[in-house]
Amino acid sequence: MAEFFTKDDKRTVYCGELRTSDIGKEVTVCGWIQRRRDLGSLIFIDLRDKSGIVQLAFDDATDKEVFEKAFTCRSEYVLSAKGSVRARSSVNKNIPTGEIEIFVTSMKVLSEADTLPFEIGENYNAGEEIALKYRYLDLRRPALQKNIFMRNEITRIARQYFYSNNFTEIETPMMIKATPEGARDYLVPSRIHKGCVYALPQSPQIYKQLLMIAGYDRYIQIARCFRDEDLRADRQPEFTQIDFEMSFATQEDVMNINEGLMAKLFDEILGVKLELPLPRMTYAEAMSRYGSDKPDTRFGMEIQDISNIVAASGFGVFEGAVNNGGSVRAIVVKGGASTLSRKEIDKLTEHAKGIGAKGLAYIRFVDETPNCSFAKFISPETLNAIMESIDCRRGDVALIVADANRVVLPVLGALRLKIAKQLSMIPDKFNFVWITEFPFFEWNEETQHWDAMHHPFTMPMEECLPLLESDPGAVRAKAYDLVLNGVELLSGSIRITDWKLQEKMFDALGLTKEEIAAKFGFLVDAYKYGAPPHGGSGMGLDRLTMVMSGAESLRDVVAFPKVQNASEPMSQCPAPADEQAYRDLGIAIVKE
Repeated sequence: MAEFFTKDDKRTVYCGELRTSDIGKEVTVCGWIQRRRDLGSLIFIDLRDKSGIVQLAFDDATDKEVFEKAFTCRSEYVLSAKGSVRARSSVNKNIPTGEIEIFVTSMKVLSEADTLPFEIGENYNAGEEIALKYRYLDLRRPALQKNIFMRNEITRIARQYFYSNNFTEIETPMMIKATPEGARDYLVPSRIHKGCVYALPQSPQIYKQLLMIAGYDRYIQIARCFRDEDLRADRQPEFTQIDFEMSFATQEDVMNINEGLMAKLFDEILGVKLELPLPRMTYAEAMSRYGSDKPDTRFGMEIQDISNIVAASGFGVFEGAVNNGGSVRAIVVKGGASTLSRKEIDKLTEHAKGIGAKGLAYIRFVDETPNCSFAKFISPETLNAIMESIDCRRGDVALIVADANRVVLPVLGALRLKIAKQLSMIPDKFNFVWITEFPFFEWNEETQHWDAMHHPFTMPMEECLPLLESDPGAVRAKAYDLVLNGVELLSGSIRITDWKLQEKMFDALGLTKEEIAAKFGFLVDAYKYGAPPHGGSGMGLDRLTMVMSGAESLRDVVAFPKVQNASEPMSQCPAPADEQAYRDLGIAIVKE
């Protein structure tokens, strides 16, 4: 039976804090049993808390009742143990407390534990489904705790940084009016206003702009956000942003504040010194070189354009792509011929087709003569020109895609990443890059009209204003993303503050005056009462923690994550409400 916890059982030190300098001290530690080793006349217990592990020792000199209590203990029992710190006879160099142990003089078993569904210690072997079902046990693992504590440090340092830069922390509403921001809203039905709903915020975007209009100058919030969209490794339906906005600020000002924060976080948490300013490239350059607007720049294998070489090559696939306004481009896997066999290239071809390509041409240079999938359609001179242009030499593999640029670039970008991971080509380092000058509009094939790539409040670049009506696709925005190791950390922009220009942007997006009034009327009205120039950004706290901690997924840095279908296995939410709750809300459930 568990024993009662009293003031005499309160800890005096955390398990992981003890060192040789503490030898001789009387201490009390509390925690969970990681492991118990019974050697007959000797019992050792590894006691764990959030700070680490310390060894408890019981031997012939131990009080008989205490020794017998230690004999009955099992993994994950909760203990309070009092004793004296002494040197270990056998040093464990794998833990910081490995030179000392606690000779226990008194101990209480505060809570017993059933047999666990999986090991928490070194032999951890839980599958994802069972680990998430028992997430409160999974969270005891030191690896996960380390990530959660790092997240806390990031938040703490970020707050201090923004306070020191004259930002004011202001909370914005969690239940708002639904406004289009790119993803589907989570809706909250109103009991009082039947038939009406609140939306959970996809971001505090509109409210932080209103705070600038209200004169608060610099706003910061660690903001919870919600998006009802399909999940993946770096996406959750609810997430947290380090969100800020600045008045009388240029794009440079916003970027500088973000760079200062990054430098402080990486220095204080990881001991990594960032070289500022961080590298920059335009959206057009990123797509051309890496096939992605969130490029991983830690390795090469950049995309190369060979359109001018093959435009008159006689190969219909290449010529057709160029003549139809597309391109022919390649990536070269240096030294890849020994690993990328014909069978592996066939797998890559199927992958390329699955993401939009019609096919994948290749050159595999192993022997004296390169093996080229399209050699019979072109002259040897053209093949040599291609290989010389892209620096494809013996031992290399070149992969080539011909199509419209909207197909060629993302397909080669995806292949570049897939191959680099497959061949372990990505070095363990941190590479930041700013992506700037995003297109303002992107064409929506489903609706057949232009959408805002970021959001409709983004300021276009001044020189692009004449193109709003004549060539929307050429309009570039004062928008910027910060990318780290191929992960988009933040997105931001300078905002439109001229209500007449804002109405023009809404017009270009195909919104009627009625739609504008219904969705954004209060914001457009606010612009009419004196709006300062302003801009800001929202940084994904979860994603930042994931990259800094080296975690594979957001689930490793979020305490209670959702799975692929947006459910949470532990509490089994979402779940049906009772019928009365539905009636109170005026909701009828339509079963599929």
